[in-house]
Amino acid sequence: MAVYVYSITSKDHPMRLDGVHGVGEPPGTLRTLRTVTAGALCAVVSDAPDGLRPKRRDVLAHQEVQERLMADGAVLPLRFGMTTESDETVRAALADRAGEYQERLRNLAGTTEYNLKASWEEEPLLRRILRESDEARDLNAAIRDGSGTPQMSLALGELVAREAEVRQQALAKGIVEALHPYVRDESFAPPGGHDFLSVSFLVRADQEEMFLATEISLANQLGEECEVRLRGPLPPYSFV
Repeated sequence: MAVYVYSITSKDHPMRLDGVHGVGEPPGTLRTLRTVTAGALCAVVSDAPDGLRPKRRDVLAHQEVQERLMADGAVLPLRFGMTTESDETVRAALADRAGEYQERLRNLAGTTEYNLKASWEEEPLLRRILRESDEARDLNAAIRDGSGTPQMSLALGELVAREAEVRQQALAKGIVEALHPYVRDESFAPPGGHDFLSVSFLVRADQEEMFLATEISLANQLGEECEVRLRGPLPPYSFV
């Protein structure tokens, strides 16, 4: 039977997994967690159920394993759905990449992940551009009083797009720089929807309080025009 792999950690991790079950339909042994050890490393695994899909029950089970392990030490969390052939395959992978995995665990020790996304409401951003850009304001006035041309409308649209990008990039840089002193690493992702920033921070445990206080202060300073959304603490998927 295939093996489902949840995470990799050190052999001396407490592994307090009592009462935590793996993915798959209960009851039976499919949901029973076990460990596979190679040298100083250990992987948390279970038998992999057939036809596994990302159902809410199984995603939550996967997440609960990560959170329980995170509470007691550094862990390399694997994404949902990672399977391999057998315990021996897992053991071989741990042995082959032992140095790499141990280095990653050292980097993650005493940290946790937070994900931050930020968006800027379209109307307030447009008002700011018209207030701060003489060129945009003149074009808009001409269009509104009927003296403008189709070319002016196109020029205004292009100008607003450029100005919006400049302001969003500057704000994204400012947010990241303000939080940077409290983190060990950063991982950027392409923002989606109306977001102009999507970044994950690897936050040091001894700086977590200051990180959270700074994020709250930034959100208050930005006001209602900008929405800042912070999720965490999370398993450090972005830094594995």
